[in-house]
Amino acid sequence: MAKSAGGSDQPVIIKKYANRRLYNTSSSSYITLDDLAKMTREGVEFQVLDAKTGTDITHSILTQIIMEEEASGGEQMLPISFLRQLISMYGNSMQALMPHYLEATMENFQANQRKLQDVFKQSMGGDTFAKMAETNMAMFKAAAAAFMPNASAAAEQEAAPQAKTEDELALLRKQMAEIQKKLDSLGS
Repeated sequence: MAKSAGGSDQPVIIKKYANRRLYNTSSSSYITLDDLAKMTREGVEFQVLDAKTGTDITHSILTQIIMEEEASGGEQMLPISFLRQLISMYGNSMQALMPHYLEATMENFQANQRKLQDVFKQSMGGDTFAKMAETNMAMFKAAAAAFMPNASAAAEQEAAPQAKTEDELALLRKQMAEIQKKLDSLGS
């Protein structure tokens, strides 16, 4: 069970009043269905009770959140064919098995999603970024060498922690002049 907002194992109690307002007893504030959807995405366990009767109405509230999400105008998650099949299961002899099947399927999907994320993180961790940076630098040096024959020598000299000498400045001026000539010839 996911932790409630307060960090305990007990779910947050939400009371729904006759005027359709939802009251979060943990934060002592009125909330909306959007707030409940956010709590669900964050893994906060909650239970919605009818304020007058004390009846647990969490299922109907979650269903209402799904209906609002599907009607919000964004991309719909539940295809019409799935909805038709789901509706056709009501009253069917398989109805009792469906909740367990759907729950197991969703848990399996989430486990696979976590595994995929872990594999992606592992493949992008460690030396991968260093190797990518090294490859990019090698490609940059090769491209620079194609346009400026003396660029790789100058780049290596700049990498050394030495002060620039008169010769280095002269080399840079010469390379700048070569770049300018090439740019002028490209523009003609």
